Amino acid sequence: MIMAPAGAKRNILERLDAGEIVIGDGGFVFALEKRGYVKAGPWTPEAAAEHPEAVRQLHREFLRAGSNVMQTFTFYASDDKLENRGNAQRFTGAQINEAACDLAREVANEGDAMVAGGVSQTPSYLSCKSEAEVKGIFKKQLNVFVKKNVDFMIAEYFEHVEEAEWAVQVLKTSGKPVCASLCIGPDGDLNGVSPEDCAVKLVKAGANIVGINCHFDPMTCVKTVKMMKEGVERAGLKAHYMVQPLAYHTPDCNCQGFIDLPEFPFGLEPRILTRWDMHKYAREAFNVGIRFIGGCCGFEPYHIRAVAEELATERGYLPAASVKHGNWGAGLEMHTKPWVRARARQDYWEKLKPASGRPKCPSMSTPDSWGVTKGHADLMQHKEATSLDELKPLFEKAKASH
Repeated sequence: MIMAPAGAKRNILERLDAGEIVIGDGGFVFALEKRGYVKAGPWTPEAAAEHPEAVRQLHREFLRAGSNVMQTFTFYASDDKLENRGNAQRFTGAQINEAACDLAREVANEGDAMVAGGVSQTPSYLSCKSEAEVKGIFKKQLNVFVKKNVDFMIAEYFEHVEEAEWAVQVLKTSGKPVCASLCIGPDGDLNGVSPEDCAVKLVKAGANIVGINCHFDPMTCVKTVKMMKEGVERAGLKAHYMVQPLAYHTPDCNCQGFIDLPEFPFGLEPRILTRWDMHKYAREAFNVGIRFIGGCCGFEPYHIRAVAEELATERGYLPAASVKHGNWGAGLEMHTKPWVRARARQDYWEKLKPASGRPKCPSMSTPDSWGVTKGHADLMQHKEATSLDELKPLFEKAKASH
């Protein structure tokens, strides 16, 4: 039966404590870049204030696909990021965050969804600014989320657990539930802190929900969250778990994930997961005990619909968008061609191995492995646009590595 659950909305911890599955949304920066509303490179979310109709529509598509969480489009919306390396700052972080909160709340109120305010890693941390300075950036963002009364907070896309701890400590002052999500793989953060130890640090900092987002494919992210869960349990602590991976296959990634792949960001389409891959992901995440399941870069609404359809029995309902789909391609029964009608079955799609259509396309790539992280000269950020003198040695280094 296709329906939405009725009744008063409960907060995320009440839902998770009751054993419910919470489905997140997808990767707004990538989705809106493809639609022409975000610039690749800065990846900043001015569209919330500049093109609210585009952000509102994407929220609605994820809601229709089954999302319980409308995450504010506030990724990289700190002022130090908005003015970094020549990015034209047409709006302040506060203006973007306020507009994003209003859009997320408007759409959340149209269904059974919660609003999550989000903060992410900062250029200031990479440039070795002090703990007080970095925390001040998070506090400035949090003030807007408190003013707009979001339902819970997400600290996401952190490569260094130390910065994530600082974010959690600030977000906890709001009194709202806090999620902490690192963009790391099984090898740990960029300082070599293991996923198990990262999770323990985040729970001790005050995170109610810990997990992984971005940088790696779904199965790699699920594996990493499983490691985090084991670490938390060994430490005698308690938490809920979340996962919001890429929608790309990344078996060839190193510790920095897909940003090191030569295809990033404009040649990733051959790696995209099918909706049937998403069924496998949703089931695996559920089986290891993850109950906040969503997506990040590359996820489109149909991917989230697949997650919702796979877990429909456990949730007790299908998303509204399933009206236009049909279980395991059942809608193909109506196709005019008999050989296409013959594909209206689960075993066909589960066994399919999609071809790339590219005769000389390699199955995997060699990632760039520059091995730089916080404090390295190449990562020192500044407001001015990147100069040609800065770019020339990078071009030469890139040539030498291939």
